[in-house]
Amino acid sequence: MDTVKVEKNLKRKEKICETGWQITSNFYFCQMVQAKVNHPIGQQSGKFFEIMSDENGGYLVDGSLFQWDKTIISDGYFHILYQKKSYRAEVVTLDKTIKTFTFKINERMYTVDLKDKFDLLLEKMGMNGSGSGKINNIKAPMPGLIIGLKVKAGDVVRQGDQLLILEAMKMENILKSQGEGTVKNVTVKKGDTVEKGQVLVEF
Repeated sequence: MDTVKVEKNLKRKEKICETGWQITSNFYFCQMVQAKVNHPIGQQSGKFFEIMSDENGGYLVDGSLFQWDKTIISDGYFHILYQKKSYRAEVVTLDKTIKTFTFKINERMYTVDLKDKFDLLLEKMGMNGSGSGKINNIKAPMPGLIIGLKVKAGDVVRQGDQLLILEAMKMENILKSQGEGTVKNVTVKKGDTVEKGQVLVEF
C-alpha cells in the first residue's frame, strides 16, 4: 500500500474515532475491545463479545463481520434488520464516564458495559480499582494529557474513587484509586502532558 493510501486510511480512522461516542453514527467501537451484555437489567451474569471496527466502517464481532442494516429513525432511535428479523432499538441512557449503555430492544432492556484497550491495560497492570489496602502513588499507565483532576492534597480517598482524567489514544480515561489513603500531593495540573510511569498522585 502506498503512502497516500496509508495517510487516507489513518485520517479516515481518526475521523471515525472522533465521532465514536455519537451513537447515531459509529457507536463507540473504534477502539472498543470488549463488551459485556447483561440482560435483564440487574442480572450479574452476561455475555462477553470482542468488537472492533473494520477498514470499511463495519464491525467485527468475535472476529466475524457483523452483517446488519441499521436505519436511524431519530436521535437515539433505530430500526435494525438482522438475520431477516426486525428490531426496534432505543438508546435509553449513555454514560461516557463509566462507558455504559442502556438499550431497549423490542421492549426488552439491556445494559452494555464497555472496556477499551485502556481499560484492559489498567486491569492487566492492576490499576482498575480492584486492589485493596494502602497505596503509595498513582502512575501514568501510558503517555497522555491531563484533562481533569478529581482530588487535591488532603483529600481522603477510598478504593475505586476517581482521581484524575487522562486523555490517551483519543479517549478520556478515568484513573481510580487502587486502595485507601490520604492524598499528599498531586504532581500534575490540568493541561500537563505526562509520560508513561510518571507519578501523578502521591499518598
